[in-house]
Amino acid sequence: MNVRMSEPEPFYRESDEGTRVEIPRNPLHVVVDNIRSAYNVGSMFRTADACAVEHMHLTGMSAHPPHKKIEKTALGAFDYVPWTYYERTGRAIEAIQAEGIPVVAIETTERAVAHTSFEWPERVAVVFGNEVTGISDKNLKRCDAHVSIPMSGHKNTLNVATAFGVILFEILRVWGTFDDRK
Repeated sequence: MNVRMSEPEPFYRESDEGTRVEIPRNPLHVVVDNIRSAYNVGSMFRTADACAVEHMHLTGMSAHPPHKKIEKTALGAFDYVPWTYYERTGRAIEAIQAEGIPVVAIETTERAVAHTSFEWPERVAVVFGNEVTGISDKNLKRCDAHVSIPMSGHKNTLNVATAFGVILFEILRVWGTFDDRK
């Protein structure tokens, strides 16, 4: 089932006083479902690090470290974000749901709720699908909810790495993660 699992570095930041302070991870899991571009995966790792994501679950054709294209865009962020690779997306979703974590598909579907209207649970996993085909119907059915990013232009989707940033920062905003930071 799992091909590889990371052993991330401790998660610390230097304080204003120059001491090391442990950074708590946000209770946010991410499923990277068959993302074909390793550059997108690398960018997602970098954003996941910026958001102190608890765990990334890479699946199917999604590249996973070590990989030169991931290294180019992640700038080492994969050393700080715990991750697991699964051959099948369904297995990742099942493993997350077995921990009692609701799984939300980020996809344009008839039942999707706008990302700014959705009531984000205090612990959640979000699934981002393939750049062309999205999340399969089979995996959409496994998800507890569907959320989309409303679009105003001709195209109805964003680049997956861009959508990733929009969704993660919206979740953290709703949770009040940044309320007491400068």
